[in-house]
Amino acid sequence: LRRLICFNASASAPVLSKKKPLVFMGSPQVAATVLDALLKSSSSPDSNFEVAAIITQPPSKRERGRKILPSHVAEHALERGFPSDLIFTPERAGEEMFLSNLRDLQPELCVTAAYGNILPTKFLKIPKLGTVNIHPSLLPLYRGAAPVQRALQDGVKETGVSLAFTVRALDAGPIIACERLKVDDQIKAPDLLELLFSQGSELLIRELPSIFDGSAKLKAQPQDDSKVTLAPKVTPEESWLSFDQDATLLHNKVRAFAGWPGTRAKIAIIDEANGEYEALDIKIITTRVSARGNVPENEVDDITFTKGALVIPCGGSSALEVLEVQLPGKKVVNADAFRNGLRGRKLKKVRQSSQTANQL
Repeated sequence: LRRLICFNASASAPVLSKKKPLVFMGSPQVAATVLDALLKSSSSPDSNFEVAAIITQPPSKRERGRKILPSHVAEHALERGFPSDLIFTPERAGEEMFLSNLRDLQPELCVTAAYGNILPTKFLKIPKLGTVNIHPSLLPLYRGAAPVQRALQDGVKETGVSLAFTVRALDAGPIIACERLKVDDQIKAPDLLELLFSQGSELLIRELPSIFDGSAKLKAQPQDDSKVTLAPKVTPEESWLSFDQDATLLHNKVRAFAGWPGTRAKIAIIDEANGEYEALDIKIITTRVSARGNVPENEVDDITFTKGALVIPCGGSSALEVLEVQLPGKKVVNADAFRNGLRGRKLKKVRQSSQTANQL
């Protein structure tokens, strides 16, 4: 009788399906959007996967106090109650100790979103279903470290986000799916980046079933290498503006480099009463291209004010309207507040060529 009861109990007990382990890799704040989507999806009753571990950049100095802090993804994961012993922060993804820990997890899949570290072949061989990456561009366009910044700098009217398998070559893997997005001519890089990763997280969750059942491998399309463009990392040396260039180019650069490294320009403050001249480096925060006509030849060095903007003559008889600026060590102010601080003094451009600006 006892054996019969045990047999019936075991026969009627529900079969517990083991969820497939997924490893997430990301570092900046925008990657936390993807992590949230994965955690939410994995907690649903019909989910067949779990986030088994998180891999992110090591703690580093950031923010005003330059304190050593965990990455934004690590902070976010800890706030969500994710176990700290399952958050890995290797200096390089090829470290043997780290790879050994990853093998122990036996991940089915790795997902990367702005991780910021090169993945060697010995890493890519570990997850059974491979590694997929959310890349904020329409691959093969803008492969590299700064796809959003370079796209805005080029003044694109459309961009998007791609979900692709990761291979050893940079951003060159087969594309599982992509989503397109129209680009507003005033949007800045941090906002566009946030939009694209939000869209990318939805794309990932929608495609996960096909990735897990293997059909994504079959439908993924190889990239057309003849259409490749590159998006190299932005450097602080690129932040200078030269007003010899067309206003549209400068406006796009301001949008592209917003957040980091920002854009700077040299202007002169002149007190006509006593002839004093002060050269000043200012950060240009927000701009628009002026709709006014050609700038008269005798005004090409004068910075004027109109309708809450500094109007700066630029190349090709164009003009850039600066709406917000920041003086060294000060807060961001609008153009009217900046004008009030001048106390009647005049502004002029400090002439420098594009080549000189890039060398500063």
